[in-house]
Amino acid sequence: MTNEAISLAVILAMAATTYVCRSFGYFLMGYVPLTPRVRRGLEALPGAVVVSIVVPGAVAAGPAGIAGVIAGMVVMAVTRHDILGLLVGCAVAVGVRSAGL
Repeated sequence: MTNEAISLAVILAMAATTYVCRSFGYFLMGYVPLTPRVRRGLEALPGAVVVSIVVPGAVAAGPAGIAGVIAGMVVMAVTRHDILGLLVGCAVAVGVRSAGL
């Protein structure tokens, strides 16, 4: 097999796996009673996923990444504007990295 064929097979396998996992989750949630505790857990899930993706990247980027994430979070919390927080976080990370830290 060529590299292109292998890549295509891997992409198709990942797409099928994603579809099966999402379908099974949707099917399974039909049998779970939505108690207040379950509802709170489901509402907290997107934030937990974002944190699990962002924190390792920030730590791997060092002080610049950590400062950028903190600055972005502060701006988002104060202004409630996601894009502005993203831009400020990136600018802070670039500034800290340019300063040699």
